[in-house]
Amino acid sequence: MAASQRQMSIGMNILGLGGHASAWRLAEVPSSSLLDVDYFVNIAKISERGTLDAIFLADGPALGGDVSHHPGGRLEPTVLLTAVALATKHIGVIATASTTYNDPYNLARRLASIDHISGGRAAWNIVTTAGDIAAQNFGLTGAPLHADRYGRAAEFVDIARRLWDSWEDDAIINDWQNGVFADKSKIHEINHAGAHFSVRGPLNVPRSPQGRPVLVQAGSSEGGKSLGSRYADAIFTTQTTLPDGQAFYKEMKQRAQQWGRDPDSLKIMPGLSTVIGSTEEEAHRRCDELDSYQGELGLAGQIAARIGIAVSELDLDAPLPWHKIGDVRDVTKSSHGFFEAQINLARRENLTVRQLSRRIRSGHRLSVGTPEQIADTLTEWFLSGAADGFNIMPDMFPSGAQIFVDEVVPLLRKRGIFRTEYTGTTLRDHLGLTRPRSQYEEERNALLAG
Repeated sequence: MAASQRQMSIGMNILGLGGHASAWRLAEVPSSSLLDVDYFVNIAKISERGTLDAIFLADGPALGGDVSHHPGGRLEPTVLLTAVALATKHIGVIATASTTYNDPYNLARRLASIDHISGGRAAWNIVTTAGDIAAQNFGLTGAPLHADRYGRAAEFVDIARRLWDSWEDDAIINDWQNGVFADKSKIHEINHAGAHFSVRGPLNVPRSPQGRPVLVQAGSSEGGKSLGSRYADAIFTTQTTLPDGQAFYKEMKQRAQQWGRDPDSLKIMPGLSTVIGSTEEEAHRRCDELDSYQGELGLAGQIAARIGIAVSELDLDAPLPWHKIGDVRDVTKSSHGFFEAQINLARRENLTVRQLSRRIRSGHRLSVGTPEQIADTLTEWFLSGAADGFNIMPDMFPSGAQIFVDEVVPLLRKRGIFRTEYTGTTLRDHLGLTRPRSQYEEERNALLAG
């Protein structure tokens, strides 16, 4: 395939011990690795060896899943990724943090600190938090409604951006001879008073190497798409079919343009769960072994949870019970993206529940095959207007990451669509994004020019 000037971006999504819920059963590493910094550092270094853009950590402020049958508990991402950043040189570190159960000032400070500590490799995955269990950890009886969560999120992100911009790039003078550290006229109170927050500012951390951390967003509801198209530098998304991927890609680029943005400044990165073998048979054997630990009902249970019905209402060898499944507009306390991705795949290909359970993992498209087949599907989506890059979720760690880096990445390089070396120092450099100027600097320059 002819080389392309356009290069894809790739993130490594470290989902616990692997993207498959039963990865821990194969004991590739002990389940205690989830609390071991070296486990995450090792995966980050493997990913860095493959010149991947970033590693990514999902998170939520509640103990999720059934810990009687699956490992539970996780380290807080901003703390963990600070340690990972110090142990690596190039790869970006993306931490998930909820706007529902954080405050803008403290989170903006933590993320700016990571950006300084990492030399400009930090990113924030912006999420809202559904589910009553998390709400009950924060003095609420139930989760806020979807519209309320996203109203708070939009205000939260706007405040964080203004706090990161509150020090202009040249605010620090550091004239020790005359005793002048900073130009106070270039350090700004933001004086925000809104529906959800009141924040004076400025931030007590000077502007970071990237200007502000890279913003990542993962919601596919109307509120999520509005937030992401307005503020995000990258969107991690869930489409499971090429037509759906192309439609989402086109829509989000158009939405970004409507906000007055350059569409190329917004990177669309679908998730892809991978099971890779030296032959297709080996890959399927590896996948079948993992599935066997979870069992048919376990696999079906994941389907049921994402569409909001009991697993007992599913017939494994029949299509989804469409008459029992609500419209996505009625899903007010769960993920719109995972709901849509699942039902769209089932409808397009008329899949039974059993078939569907083998086409989707962690809510994302599943690809089982050889390195060439994985490279082919990445290439097809990239060149067909469905993706600028991908968030990869290997079945097991660290072997799934090693196979991807050692076997798939070289194929992408040969096709001219992925880098052979890092050419910049920051995550913005890796993603091909420009460094934003402080909005206060832009306002001041506009006044001077006027």
